[in-house]
This record gives sequence, structure tokens and C-alpha cells, in this order.
Amino acid sequence: AALRSVKLFTLSPYLSLSLLFLLLLLLLHFFFSLFPHPYFAFFYFLRGKRLAAVSIPSVPLLSDVSRRGPPVEGEEFPMKTPWGAPLVWGDSESSAWRRDEFAHHSIRTSLAILAVGKYNHFLRRLLSTAELHFLLNFYVTYYVLTDRPKELDPLPKLGSNRELKVIPVAEMPGWDTLGLRRMALLASLIGDRIHLEVDYVFCIDVDQEFTNAVGAEILGKLTATLHPVFYGQQRYYYPYEKDLDSMAYIAEGEGDYYYTSEFYGGLCSEMLALTRACSLLILQDQERGVKAQELEESYLNRYLVNRRPTCVLSPEYSWWLPLTSMAKLIRPKNSSPIRPAT
Repeated sequence: AALRSVKLFTLSPYLSLSLLFLLLLLLLHFFFSLFPHPYFAFFYFLRGKRLAAVSIPSVPLLSDVSRRGPPVEGEEFPMKTPWGAPLVWGDSESSAWRRDEFAHHSIRTSLAILAVGKYNHFLRRLLSTAELHFLLNFYVTYYVLTDRPKELDPLPKLGSNRELKVIPVAEMPGWDTLGLRRMALLASLIGDRIHLEVDYVFCIDVDQEFTNAVGAEILGKLTATLHPVFYGQQRYYYPYEKDLDSMAYIAEGEGDYYYTSEFYGGLCSEMLALTRACSLLILQDQERGVKAQELEESYLNRYLVNRRPTCVLSPEYSWWLPLTSMAKLIRPKNSSPIRPAT
């Protein structure tokens, strides 16, 4: 039987390349549409969603806080949350009023710091910058939880009405362990000791430093800080916990803002309730083999959905990018080798 030849339809090399290029453009468009900024998308894969230690000068400032200089009353920067709590910008008129309100009150405050393993490297820098900028006109106690207390010998020189108390803790290998144990440690310390000695307690990541005055404007019954990456973004981009099995799960339509776990605080009674609740949620997840995507930050945001903060700090109080006059707190450039992406 005669063989029949069948001529297949083929594309020219140029047309094939054009179609591939068009497909690539469509994929890139879809990919970047998922993120508020191309840089965010880049660092999503480079560092993970936490954007750990992003302090590269060439990266533009993110979101609505990209403008230099503090906001003033009447501008587009919100001064209150939807539920009426003050949204604090460090140099605004309302912040100055809040500082004056507390100026003549005798208030005892504190800063709780967890420094374990290689994170002890950042401790002296944080303490030295806190001595320059943190609640200078108030009595402040630094509670340092560390697995290397000898590294604080000799103790840093502190100003008047300032003291440092070292609380030894066991070594915690791995960032995940540290991120999930801190709430329980804080709950124990606040319940056993801190609430007997001070009025307010603030928790801060040890790999931050103070770069500007942080005063009484931060004092509130329960104070939380807006995450610098997600402020001004649509709720869709918030890394709320999506796992239905997790106790940190936040349903669609819940939540107002996304808060950072790097700086928050309040009255001892409120902080005791917060840390106890979050540590319990973490324990319940651990017993079922569940781990929230953003570790303790996921549980903090879950708690703050149900119990909204009475004072909300703008992202300038926990800023990641150094080249802006708005930064109050800033992550160091060299913390990324220590903290892995999550």
C-alpha cells in the first residue's frame, strides 16, 4: 500500500519565540499582580514573607509611608483607627499632646528583651540606643532574658532611674523555637515579677535599635505597631493565618490591620492577658502538630482581632529601611544571616 505523507503544521522559530515571550509576559503580569510592589515579590522568594533585614538603600520606601517627613494634622495620614483609637505618628501634634498628657505622671515602664544564641550579639546595641531614645523622662527597667548572662559583664552603664535585670533562660536552638517560646516566657515573667514592679511593659526584638525619640505617645492600655510592609495595602495581602486547623486562623472579613510582633506593649494586666492567651493558642497548635505561618506574629494578630489595641503606632516605630527620617526603630543590616526566612 502506498504510504501517505502527512504534512504537520509547524510554527516558524520567530513565531514560537514571540508566543513564548508573550506567555512569559502574561505570567509575570499575573505574578506581580499578587504583590503590592515588585520589590516585595522579589524578596518574597529571596527572604521569605518576613522580608528579614531588608535595609537596602536602593529599594524604594513602601506604601503610603514612603514620603519623607512626619505627617501633620489634616493630611491624608489617618490619626485614628476605625474604632477610634489613636494612630500615633511620632512628630504629629496629637503625639505631642499625648506626651504632654503623661509628662507629670509618675509612671514605671519596662522593656522586655529576649536574647538567646547569636542574638546576644545585638543586645548591647539595643540597650545603648534605648538609653538615648526610649522614654527618657520615665523610670525604665530592662528585663533581659538570655542564655548567656555572662556576656553582659560588665553591665552597661545606665542613666538615672534606669535599671537592668537579667533573667537566665535555657538555650533555644532554631528561630522557630525562639518564635514560639517567647510568648510563654513573657507570660511567666510578667505574671511572676514584672506586674509587681512596673506599670507598663513593652516587648521588642533584640535585633532592632532606636534611632529617634520614642516617648510617652506610645503609652496605652494595649499598644500595637503596624507592620511596615503591609501598611496601606489591601487586606488581601496581609499574611493572616489561612490554615483552618490553626488556632491563629483569621477568617475572610476579619481584621483591620496587620501588626508586627517586633514592638508592642501596654499595661501589665493587658500584656499578661495577651501573652497568656497567645501562648495557650500556640500550645494547642503544637499538640496537634500545627504551626502558624508567621509563628508568634500570627497568634498576636489573631488576639488583636478580638481585642483591638487602644493605641496603634505607625510603621515608623518598627521600620526596616534606613534612608528615611520617619524611622523610629530600624532593623540592622547584618541580622539576615542569623534569622532564616520563614
